[in-house]
Amino acid sequence: MKKRLGIILLFTLLFIGFIINWGYSYKKGLEEAYIPIAKEQSLPIIFSEKKVFERSEFALDYLNMPIDEAHQRTLDSYYNNRAYPGAPPSIPHPLIKGERGMGGKACLQCHQNGGFTDKFNAYAPVTPHPEMINCRQCHVAQNESSFFKETTFKKVLFAQVGNNSALPGSPPMIPHEIQMRENCLSCHAGQAAPKEIRVTHPDRINCRQCHLPDTRKVVDSNIFTRIKNTKDE
Repeated sequence: MKKRLGIILLFTLLFIGFIINWGYSYKKGLEEAYIPIAKEQSLPIIFSEKKVFERSEFALDYLNMPIDEAHQRTLDSYYNNRAYPGAPPSIPHPLIKGERGMGGKACLQCHQNGGFTDKFNAYAPVTPHPEMINCRQCHVAQNESSFFKETTFKKVLFAQVGNNSALPGSPPMIPHEIQMRENCLSCHAGQAAPKEIRVTHPDRINCRQCHLPDTRKVVDSNIFTRIKNTKDE
């Protein structure tokens, strides 16, 4: 009798274990099959690369925008508005709200997204750093009359266009510093962009995937030629 009860108890425990295991397996089978993703590490954000995408929402608009031939900016006018390469451009027009006008109250009304300005008969350049609203801290009004005399100091030349590719046919490198100019489309796309540096493919918004800063120390190096070793003959 005790042996029979032990066998019955054993089969009862096995049956209960089977039911529990089957129920657990069935419940897991109803869940979505996926591989848990490990917690992402907090990687540092590269600010200069992040800002490349800030105007990406306008990329297709720039691509389909007809060119206004009558109001194009040139690279000469772009450079003439700067005291030296990399300098903040001066303000070439009378200030709309006087000397105290700055930032979102004046400058960004035209220079945040650009557009044609009837008063100045020109397209307003787009600022690459609209978050810095104290514009007059770096940008000063042009002074048409100068009290300085000509000197013999050698003038620093601006970057030339079209001759800074590492290899023939390769994407041109970025010939200027990226600081304060991380947002590529603000200067290289749209009607206000100088025609010489207006990009033909603004829809490829990841500019720095192909274009790298020009940090070469040696320029105008000669073509490498191997000297023939006469000892091996």
